[in-house]
Amino acid sequence: MTYLITGASGFIGRRLVNFLLERGDSVNYLGRTRSRTLDSRCAFYCWPQNAAPPLDSVPRPDAVIHLAGETVAQRWTAEAKEEIRGSRVKRTRALVEALRELKHKPDALISASALGYYGDGGEEVLTEASRPGRGFLPDVCVEWEREADRATEFGLRVVRVRIGIVLGKEGGALRKMLAPFRMGLGGRFGSGRQWMSWIEADDLVRMIVFAADTPSVSGPLNGVSPEPVRNAQFSEEVGRALHRPAKLAVPAFALKLGLGEMSEVMLASARAIPEAAQNAGFTFAFPKLDGALRQSLM
Repeated sequence: MTYLITGASGFIGRRLVNFLLERGDSVNYLGRTRSRTLDSRCAFYCWPQNAAPPLDSVPRPDAVIHLAGETVAQRWTAEAKEEIRGSRVKRTRALVEALRELKHKPDALISASALGYYGDGGEEVLTEASRPGRGFLPDVCVEWEREADRATEFGLRVVRVRIGIVLGKEGGALRKMLAPFRMGLGGRFGSGRQWMSWIEADDLVRMIVFAADTPSVSGPLNGVSPEPVRNAQFSEEVGRALHRPAKLAVPAFALKLGLGEMSEVMLASARAIPEAAQNAGFTFAFPKLDGALRQSLM
């Protein structure tokens, strides 16, 4: 199959590209600059800021996988918020409009979203049918998904993958956690009772490809493992995997002082399960946290 990817040079994108190439697929990618780290078998097409993607130049893909977006893991200044919203909502809109104009369209658009769609869910078990939360990140996710869904108007199958905490040693949330844990300074955030929904990086890649390759899959997928854990348990498991204590706690006020509004994401509870993916037949290689951490720290 032939794939067109945005965000190919990111943490998940690099793994996705390698996975597809290893199974013999053809990979093209859009970006602002050519990546120096991606396999040379990938074809690069420049998508400048504030411009339409050059889809007329790209060989017809069977599926488009849209992963690009400014990181949420930063202090949410007014400027950062605008960049986060624009890189997700406006760039997705531009991509969908370019797809609309193609004479020969792909079969599917797989668009990343975020588990932040649900906001603070408390103790509720969140499935793909759950309502969105309130606040900056849920609002961005709703707009982001709405723009992707517009591709259904001209016949594309659209899947929106609401990605949780991704575990992999070379990127994502876990990489940022490792330094304090290795120094014995790891521990829970706030009360530690908030639920964390996570997924091992290779499982996420496999879920994205499963969504692209399975014609019966459409709509939202929770990109998380089937076993969410509380923040305190997550911290203990990371400490155990690293053979380090994880008894400290970062008070909620300290997170708010250091990170401002973005701290709400770290303190929010998201008890999500991948109901739609499992119902469609997707299976996890790493459904349990201990195994996922071992894999991520190899």
